[in-house]
Amino acid sequence: MKDVFSEQSGDYAKFRPHYPDELFDFLLSIAPGKECAWDCGTGNGQVAEKLAGYFREVEATDISQPQLDQARLQPNIRYSLQPAEKTVFADRSFDLITVAQAIHWFDFEAFYREVNRTLRPGGILAVIGYGLLHITPELDTVIRKLYVDILGEYWDRERKYIDENYLTIPFPYPPFPTPYFAHSVTWSWGHLTGYLSTWSAVQHYMKAHQHDPIAIIADELMAAWGEPAEREIHFPVLLRIGKI
Repeated sequence: MKDVFSEQSGDYAKFRPHYPDELFDFLLSIAPGKECAWDCGTGNGQVAEKLAGYFREVEATDISQPQLDQARLQPNIRYSLQPAEKTVFADRSFDLITVAQAIHWFDFEAFYREVNRTLRPGGILAVIGYGLLHITPELDTVIRKLYVDILGEYWDRERKYIDENYLTIPFPYPPFPTPYFAHSVTWSWGHLTGYLSTWSAVQHYMKAHQHDPIAIIADELMAAWGEPAEREIHFPVLLRIGKI
């Protein structure tokens, strides 16, 4: 598992979007129980905190201690520094395993062995993510210029799995029908630029050039943003379900 988010863990916690309630309602409707869930690659615990409202116990793991230091604490969440591919959890521990915006960094084969070992019969693996944001056609054009033209070579190769909607990840489970989910948030200009700064490719670009790539498109982006203090931002939600 690759760690590319420790350095901006504070910004990640502040600016990254959440997931819609409807997604969690769906996961709860297909999980065999509500005893114990594992949020793998938890980051700052966004998903773990949500699961804690439904499950008696939640295990939340990551390989980044700075990310875990930003985590949302709840009495029934236990955070631990562990890789996705090899944990200390007992066999058949979990009704639900979630991986949010992280599976593309994993060693797939080793992780699926761990999933198969730790899920209970009938248990659910939910691979979650979100694709490139949409705002308005004008803003989308400028953001895509940043995403493709400026940062293209600075994205880790694993990013392609998100661009392909997680449809091309190795996935050793039978097809499972899922609804389509999207998530909308209302952000200020500062929140949008803060979010863009958390992109791993932005960090790679800055290390290579000692220059913020967002500054290259800042004027163009601001012109496309226009007068509103806030705008509605839309994220398509990615979802693959595996059932044991």
